[in-house]
Amino acid sequence: MFKYYCLNPIAQVGLVKFNDNFAKTEDVNAAEGILVRSASMHEMELSDNLLAVARAGAGVNNIPLDKCAEKGIVVFNTPGANANGVKELVFAGMLLASRDVVGGIEWVKAQTDNDNVAKDAEKEKKKFAGTELQDKKLGVIGLGAIGVKVANTAKHFGMEVYGYDPYVSVDAAWNLSRDIKHVLNVEEIYEKCDYITVHVPLLDSTKGMINKEAIEKMKDGVIILNFARDLLANEADVLDGIKSGKIRKYVTDFPNTTTVGKEGCIVIPHLGASTEESEDNCAKMAVKEMMNYLENGNIINSVNFPRLDMGVCNQAGRVAIFHKNVANMITKFTATFGDLGINITDMANKSKGDYGYTMLDVETPITADMVEKLSSVDGVIRVRVVK
Repeated sequence: MFKYYCLNPIAQVGLVKFNDNFAKTEDVNAAEGILVRSASMHEMELSDNLLAVARAGAGVNNIPLDKCAEKGIVVFNTPGANANGVKELVFAGMLLASRDVVGGIEWVKAQTDNDNVAKDAEKEKKKFAGTELQDKKLGVIGLGAIGVKVANTAKHFGMEVYGYDPYVSVDAAWNLSRDIKHVLNVEEIYEKCDYITVHVPLLDSTKGMINKEAIEKMKDGVIILNFARDLLANEADVLDGIKSGKIRKYVTDFPNTTTVGKEGCIVIPHLGASTEESEDNCAKMAVKEMMNYLENGNIINSVNFPRLDMGVCNQAGRVAIFHKNVANMITKFTATFGDLGINITDMANKSKGDYGYTMLDVETPITADMVEKLSSVDGVIRVRVVK
């Protein structure tokens, strides 16, 4: 039986998906699997028992990915599970930035004792007049699960949509409306678009990508939306852009001392995925990923190891090997089984960056001797008996 531990409250509709082969534990060091949302794991001591971490959400900056990879701990996320919730809030942000709805509501709230509020509203409403989304140009940077939904929905608002993603996946490309203009250079979005929304992961290459140089290339009066990660924007440069009039509004879902209360900033308290539906979907996907890995060794939606799916093992034994992504590893694994006189019936190998993952199905149960010999191969990080 596998044990799992919840670092954060996880939606019950997800936890009930665990079968009888899984049990919840209150001892994190006894768990083979950890489910997490926002809790930071960077200072945690990772138990040797730990095999998998499943993040009920897309971002994984609260998880020490390299540390996990070095110990052969698979980290999963749930891309797309919260995409609709974020998409809807992006459009709420666009509308709030385009039309001063909040300012108008605050004015009305201040008229509690004004008997002439209806008449005065007709005079005051011009202060809160804005612009419409229709016929405006929207640039979507990052065409993952959320970016594709934003781009496609924007077409229904009558917007002209430009999409940029040099690493767009096949699945995303299939789901993307043919009316989206796929540009090959992000500068084209900066130069042409009235609205720019960012939907990329936080990496060294994307950190601070919305900076002074990028802003200078944008149209005057641009509206920037950031529902991905606050550090994707150099927010000091954004504030300068607002002061100069280059940026009309900056909408962010990440409150911090740089933007809170600042003129031109609409700051939302990280509500992007905070819907019942999103939390439920993330929990269900995280549990499904963890079960499939712990029971079958299959890796789907991992951020630190490659995708590899061999289905359910129908042979006597299955072994999973985490190793460095270097030459001749497969040769060494097959030779090990060959020396033991064991027939391999199925095998798969994939690599991702510095790491590789190999699974082998064999005709006999996996023994401690086999594990010891495989573990002794130079470059092997972890050997796990799946069956």
